[in-house]
Amino acid sequence: MAEARTERLWRADVDHVWHPFTQMADYAATPPLIVERAEGNWVVDTEGRRYLDAISSLWCNVHGHRVAEIDAAIRAQLDRVAHTTLLGSASVPSIELAERLVAVLPAGLEHVFYAENGASAVEVALKVAFQHWRHRGQPRRHFIAFESAYHGDTIGAVSVGGIELFHAAFGPLLFDVLRAPSPYHYRCPGGHDTHAACGDASLAAVEKLLAEHPGDICAVILEPLVQGAAGMITQPPGFVARLAALCRSHDTLLVLDEVATGFGRTGAMFACQQEAVTPDLLVMGKGLTGGYLPLSAVAATDEVYESFLGAPTAGRTLYHGHTYTGNQLCCAAAIANLEVFAERDTVEVARERGVELASLLEPVAEHPHVGEVRQRGLMVGIELVAERESREPFAAEARVAWELCLRARDHGVLLRPLGDVVVLMPPLSITSDELRLIVDTVAAELEAIHA
Repeated sequence: MAEARTERLWRADVDHVWHPFTQMADYAATPPLIVERAEGNWVVDTEGRRYLDAISSLWCNVHGHRVAEIDAAIRAQLDRVAHTTLLGSASVPSIELAERLVAVLPAGLEHVFYAENGASAVEVALKVAFQHWRHRGQPRRHFIAFESAYHGDTIGAVSVGGIELFHAAFGPLLFDVLRAPSPYHYRCPGGHDTHAACGDASLAAVEKLLAEHPGDICAVILEPLVQGAAGMITQPPGFVARLAALCRSHDTLLVLDEVATGFGRTGAMFACQQEAVTPDLLVMGKGLTGGYLPLSAVAATDEVYESFLGAPTAGRTLYHGHTYTGNQLCCAAAIANLEVFAERDTVEVARERGVELASLLEPVAEHPHVGEVRQRGLMVGIELVAERESREPFAAEARVAWELCLRARDHGVLLRPLGDVVVLMPPLSITSDELRLIVDTVAAELEAIHA
């Protein structure tokens, strides 16, 4: 009976659902995985098989699934109101959430603008930075972004993105961006021997761009500590702080995209707090609701916010917003999420799990088909190579990382690759035993690789 139901759903899925970031011709030939329910850090398919959610349901789940406190908060909000607009009126959950966010954000970020997902929040930040300078009588045009950056899939977010595979098709639609090299030490464009030297070269390129375009840079945008979709490219210590200093010295804004790195992933509530940096604009999403509902936000400093204040006819209004901006159900879930963070000391627990994971990965890093293991907290990228000494990559058509992740399902573990990088990004509620299962699965399947 369960198999027949799965087959029926699978046929309907292939016939009617267009999946994101998925080649549907290939998807139709892949064994189906249809999730029906979840328990803690595990999801359960339509035939009752359990899988450890080692990718946090695309990097957003924080405390596991079916968290009693968040479930209760959403149900209680449903008994009040599900949604009303924030255009010209307020709501209790949106106010209370903003207060709570300001309390945990880097000091100086006092104003919160809501959106629905990471990309739409990036659009907000770009528009705000662009408009801010016009309000100050200093119109500027350009943004500086990094190679292999990923900031979402709307046109503005794609413009500041830099992953050819995802973004090349939309080239004619995009605005021009000034680009600096990423500190990707393993494949450093400048061939630098150390991570620090690669980072120095990246920052030198930013400084050169700032000097070449004085008074014309709206903002520099960065994913702090880890460029996620690029393959978990980590930045050397001090990189974010030094970039912030460059922005200050050249009188431009710093936008930090913490959609993936925020809410405990790197071992701090926000990644930039590890280097005591307060950006002018901070973008957050994914873990904001604990992985429950689509909500994102941009936090701004007084200086940025106040440049938008004036008479209704002064042309300073931020004309941006969506129907569901600040939705009450989403905000209620986010408030409960932050309460769970505090009650369970989630960030400290996640930091400890990150140390455990680093230890477990030490043998994996020595495998002949592992070029490099990159890690910040519970964000890990394992780059697979055909030949370790030469760092020769596998042929793209081999889809080695994809095949490894597909086979991991047989071990009851859900993984997803980025090219030839296997990503480990479990919920912050992951247990020691579950971490060991993830790493043991990867280690076992590495042995199945034939170059």
